Amino acid sequence: MTIPFANLPANIRVPLFYAEVDPSKANTATLNQRALIIGQKTAAGTGVANIPVISQGVADAAQVGGPGSMLHLMTAKYRENDNFGEVWYLPLTDDPAAVAATGTLAVTAVPTVNGTLYLYIAGVRVAIPVLSTQTTAQIASTIAAAATATPNLPVTAVAATNTVTFTAINKGPCGNDIDLRVNYQGSAGGEAAPTGMTYTITPMASGATAPSLTAGLQNLLDKPFDFIVCPYTDTTSLDALKALLGDQVGRWSWSSQLYGHVFAAYRGTVGALTTFGTGRNDQHASVMGFNDSPTPSWLWASAFAAQVAVSVRADPGRPVQTLALLGILPPPLQSRFPLTDRNTLLYDGISTFMVADDGTVSIENAITTYQKNSFGQPDNSYLEVETMFTLMFVLRFLRTRVTSKFARMKLAADGTRFAAGLAVVTPNIIKMDQIAAYQELEYAGLVQRADLFAQNLIVQQNAQNPNRVDVLWPGTLIAQLRIFALLAQFRLS
Repeated sequence: MTIPFANLPANIRVPLFYAEVDPSKANTATLNQRALIIGQKTAAGTGVANIPVISQGVADAAQVGGPGSMLHLMTAKYRENDNFGEVWYLPLTDDPAAVAATGTLAVTAVPTVNGTLYLYIAGVRVAIPVLSTQTTAQIASTIAAAATATPNLPVTAVAATNTVTFTAINKGPCGNDIDLRVNYQGSAGGEAAPTGMTYTITPMASGATAPSLTAGLQNLLDKPFDFIVCPYTDTTSLDALKALLGDQVGRWSWSSQLYGHVFAAYRGTVGALTTFGTGRNDQHASVMGFNDSPTPSWLWASAFAAQVAVSVRADPGRPVQTLALLGILPPPLQSRFPLTDRNTLLYDGISTFMVADDGTVSIENAITTYQKNSFGQPDNSYLEVETMFTLMFVLRFLRTRVTSKFARMKLAADGTRFAAGLAVVTPNIIKMDQIAAYQELEYAGLVQRADLFAQNLIVQQNAQNPNRVDVLWPGTLIAQLRIFALLAQFRLS
């Protein structure tokens, strides 16, 4: 047998001991799967617009994005759900033409007895004592002062006569999703308006023009990001990310192999969600649909991505259903989607959630927005998000194996006779190694049917290029248990 030294020369005569290290049989490393949070900063933020930077925690996000900025709050929500994984930011500034969303709370009658008004701003509760001796203007001033004193709210609050005006601190359409409501917990939670007090809330609206993602996405260069949190659901922004992750020239292409997946959330009725979902067709993006939650959509997206990230790092094939979205406030009971509507959404590219009796929001089914093939026909190839992450793992595993074992091999045709130990491979040797690799993946619970794989695997020398090996990899990915259908065929005697 010939020992395959790569560097130690055969003609050395100087005694005695020489050692060469070969790591090709030892490499079991896996890629560090990092997250990227796309979010707007304020003028107080120290982050440089469109330049990705690693996160050093929630306090750091407050500095980079500015306190109460989208970037700050999205990072805090992400870290509430994933406190371990590596996170980066992509800070964005408000578009110069952007308009800030505004909303109002008008006090129309004072209380007849002292009490507490529980105001929720973007899901954050602000408890405001009100007195029967106050005027409507004084109560409005008290509300504005309480909101201003609450740290890290995504709005400013200013009172004029009997009305408080709330203005999003980041301009653009995401401000429209900042929810304003009173007494979210209701009487069962000990929240009720002081007797006699009345008010009128005008929801946040008129925010317009999201920042461009073009420059920021270009600056990602070739750094891998597996979990991309997107606060925007406008067509331009989502199309920019679709192009970034594209199969032909994007991060999923043969020439890039960086991969990644986008997570977003959309607020709307079933009709609005269906319209939105059927308008998208991207296997590299997942959108959680909801309505009437106090939590903004961009914080839903952060929690959604974080929980999937935690699960995928541990096991990319394990279903993410039932994972709790920590810190997400559920819609009131009357605003939750029934089973039939959720099933409809899952056919229209929208991921769904469920709510436990204690109010915990959990992922029900995380799907991609991919629904049709290039001919416009229904296609469930890329339906489940676990499929995409399992593919990522398998392709990276195979790439690591091939580049570790065959980086400097000579290629001979099948049937060639050569001494054992030479740096020579044949298509059959590579085929046997691919079968062994598949068996390892099967043992790890990521693929199945190794026998069928071995029967259908093709490894052959390219007919035009003798230095190239072509492989048809007929793997069967692991599935997920989603439906347990039982027919209870009972007996009475």
